[in-house]
Amino acid sequence: MTKRISRLLPAVLAVLLAAVPTGCAQPPSRTTTRYKVALVAKNDRESEFWDAVITGAEAAATEYNMQLTVTAPDNEENYDAQNKLIEAAVEDGAQALVFSAIDYEENAAAIDAASLAGVTIIGIDSAVHSDKVAAYIGADNYGAGAQAAQSALDGTDGQLYVGLINYEVNGANGSEREQGARDTLEASGRAEITAAVATHPNAAAARSDALAMLRDHPEINALIAFNEATAVGAAQAVQQMQRADDLWLVAFDSNIETIDALQSGAVDALVIQNTYAMGYFGVESAYKVLSGQGSSVDKTTVTATRIITRDNMFAIDKQKALFPFG
Repeated sequence: MTKRISRLLPAVLAVLLAAVPTGCAQPPSRTTTRYKVALVAKNDRESEFWDAVITGAEAAATEYNMQLTVTAPDNEENYDAQNKLIEAAVEDGAQALVFSAIDYEENAAAIDAASLAGVTIIGIDSAVHSDKVAAYIGADNYGAGAQAAQSALDGTDGQLYVGLINYEVNGANGSEREQGARDTLEASGRAEITAAVATHPNAAAARSDALAMLRDHPEINALIAFNEATAVGAAQAVQQMQRADDLWLVAFDSNIETIDALQSGAVDALVIQNTYAMGYFGVESAYKVLSGQGSSVDKTTVTATRIITRDNMFAIDKQKALFPFG
């Protein structure tokens, strides 16, 4: 396989602010009731993905004069702790819950109970198996997985032997992304999925599992890692195995480590989501429903994903996507 690597321009990455989404709801007046909204995330600001989501949520809460609380479990596998945070938000008087599910099935009962208690439910990022969700804001995860696979196909020549590094096996996002990748690779006629693993959603576990995969299957010449933590771990494994020159790695989401790996060659493409918009539109949708503007809220809002490679990473619009920090 010939790996196509473009020569980098001698540019320096600058941290740029993402454009703030423009709210469509009527801004509240000074006399408007100050609604209470709880964001129950899957992770806290230690994750750059969730830092951007929370920043967007805080911006909308400020714009719409809402009282926002933000909580998250200790890790992205602890759905039981997340359910307890939902219960606590209800007990604390939250009128709306903006929520990203760790487990599609296991979080459903807690969400149904919150809705039964009169709380408006807005889903973001990762869906939950409940018909009580008033609106959902997130990426087309199947399409994003297809984008990742197509990037590997477009960036390489010859037969592909692919390894998949997935996470949160019971979450909607990971399964949908993997299915999109699998279908696209199969349709190409020149790709074989050699190995797949569902690892823990942290960089250390992903690195260990990616190393084991590459050692067991040295023929693998393409990897796809399906979220921020698995992306970091997979990039570390590629660097440790010194496979940057003959292996194509597609990773999800951006942080300083994966951006550095994109520049150095360990990562070849990043699938970037509009994380800021998920948080912003999640809280904005909660305001609309609570203020009687629910008819203007779309049941599903698909936020954009884009592929960023070394060929385009220094373009202004790509820099804004890579650095969505508020």
